[in-house]
Amino acid sequence: MANWYTVVTKEQADLLDSAFVFFVASADPNLLSGGNGEGPVNVSPRGGKLLLLSPNRIAFLDYHGSGNETQRHVAAGGPMTLMVCSFDETDAAIVRLYGNGKVIAMSECEYADRLQSLNPEQKGAPRQVIELAIERTMTSCGYGVPVMSFVQNRDASQRGRRFKE
Repeated sequence: MANWYTVVTKEQADLLDSAFVFFVASADPNLLSGGNGEGPVNVSPRGGKLLLLSPNRIAFLDYHGSGNETQRHVAAGGPMTLMVCSFDETDAAIVRLYGNGKVIAMSECEYADRLQSLNPEQKGAPRQVIELAIERTMTSCGYGVPVMSFVQNRDASQRGRRFKE
């Protein structure tokens, strides 16, 4: 059963801190309101560490390689959800963070250096920072999440070409 909160709890913060991958979902607000929004809901896997700024704010570096739909949706005022799963054998859990995002240029982000120091293995220059103002959080069991181990982050030379035009 899911548990809902208005802030990130200590247990949730521990999982967020230990995650090596997270997922970002966003949507054009016009699409959600029945208007003529562009494109579908976007869901993207991301490598790297999240930076918990407060119990109601979290940020991550946004790198090239997965389009720029999150930025477009956030700039249009659409909702954003971050999801982190525990892939650990002994501690199944899923944490979702719901809210609205903000795009911050690297040169204008006061904590960009902290984010980059958390992510020394990420390859390439980040294009921007995405910050989520958290309105609510949810934790669920995570029993359906497989047990997996982190091997490494990809670099540009490991970019798959099979599904690229």
